[in-house]
Amino acid sequence: MAEAKKSPAENENVGSVIFTLDEFRKSKGISKNQICINANVQRTQLQNYCNNKVARIDLFVLARICNYLECEIKDIIKYVPPKK
Repeated sequence: MAEAKKSPAENENVGSVIFTLDEFRKSKGISKNQICINANVQRTQLQNYCNNKVARIDLFVLARICNYLECEIKDIIKYVPPKK
């Protein structure tokens, strides 16, 4: 059986990009529903961002989310360096 390939986001040599959107929205007391309605984001798409299951990042979606949340991109995404 062939070994599953890791996506670049899971590569131990380069680190990973993690969405912290769910933690951020909870800290502000904002529901997923509010984000979907006010940032014009589909529920499944928001779920994927909140659960770190994004295959392709849509910058326009992130811009709408940041605009609604009045936050910087660094508030909802972080880079985790590789373990050495």
